Amino acid sequence: MKPDIHPTYRPVVFMDASAEFSFLTRSTIETADTVEWEDGNTYPLAKVEISSASHPFFTGTMRIIDTAGRVERFERRFGRRRRAAGEEEE
Repeated sequence: MKPDIHPTYRPVVFMDASAEFSFLTRSTIETADTVEWEDGNTYPLAKVEISSASHPFFTGTMRIIDTAGRVERFERRFGRRRRAAGEEEE
């Protein structure tokens, strides 16, 4: 490998503030913030908007968000979608 061309690969804490969820992994992301982790060490902190703790697919709260009637227009063209077992009607 050529020296001085690769980013630093180091432990980084990623924090999803909306779900109060954090995890420690290795990354090359550049951050200005730091945080003290559970093991007592200080790591760079990367704040994320969404993670597995807040993503609708992983939490089981998938919803169709209607933006300017797009859902109704789709349903008129292609028909209404069937509800999966256990999914509640809105």
